[in-house]
Amino acid sequence: MVSAVFHSPIEAMPPAAKSAPLAAPRPAQEPAPVVTKPVQRAPRDFSGLWLRVLPPVLGIALLILIWELVAMKSTTGFPSPLATWQQAVQVFSDPFYSKGPNDQGVGWNVLSSLQRVALGFGLAAAVGIPAGFAIGRFEFLSRMFNPLISLLRPVSPLAWLPIGLLVFKGANPAAIWTIFICSIWPMIINTAVGVQRVPSDYMNVARVLNLSEWKIFTKILFPAVLPYMLTGVRLAVGTAWLVIVAAEMLTGGVGIGFWVWDEWNNLNVANIIIAIFVIGIVGLVLEFALIKIATAFTFEEVKS
Repeated sequence: MVSAVFHSPIEAMPPAAKSAPLAAPRPAQEPAPVVTKPVQRAPRDFSGLWLRVLPPVLGIALLILIWELVAMKSTTGFPSPLATWQQAVQVFSDPFYSKGPNDQGVGWNVLSSLQRVALGFGLAAAVGIPAGFAIGRFEFLSRMFNPLISLLRPVSPLAWLPIGLLVFKGANPAAIWTIFICSIWPMIINTAVGVQRVPSDYMNVARVLNLSEWKIFTKILFPAVLPYMLTGVRLAVGTAWLVIVAAEMLTGGVGIGFWVWDEWNNLNVANIIIAIFVIGIVGLVLEFALIKIATAFTFEEVKS
């Protein structure tokens, strides 16, 4: 009879392994410290800054140089840049003085002109933008009013001033009327063009969904036409600011245009030059503000 012999794990080990001590467990290795290198910032590139700053500075310097040469060669007392600057410091030291209806500071004159522009421009926007939507939306109205617009748009704005004086019997409403009539055409034309350039697929979907005219206007036309409309608004404001100066020269009263004409009657050429810079700066601010508004509401399609 064969008996099975069972050996324990230790007995089954070879003699050398029995006498060898058990190895202690290895301690866990600590992670190597992470060495962070200081981030080296790329040197700033000032070439773009110079390209933005240097050309305008050179242009202004060239203007001042030509101005100084003209003043030196003039025999009629044309003011130099330094003399005009000194006069400007005096003018703007108290821009809101008032010594009667015909003697007010440059600040009041600018505000009066801006008020007339705002009234005439606001009326033109209230009439011109809805008219542009209607003309662009309905072909019958487009065929009806396009010849009329083509006939009246090239007329000089100042040609409308005598009509305003005759109808309104006053210089101030006549000036506002002139602003209105010169501001309305860019808004009508640009708005109508924007409506006509709305993709036909959008309108076909609106017909399939049987959308109302209000839904078509708010959901389709207005978002698509808004960039065109704002372009018309920007052009209209620039035209209105140009026209108000000429209109005020003819109508009188308080305004930057009247101030220019009054200073000419006083042979104060330095103040005329100051007024020219004021008119340009105000127009630049209006243009910049409207460009920012138009950019904020203009969306470009991102192509993948």
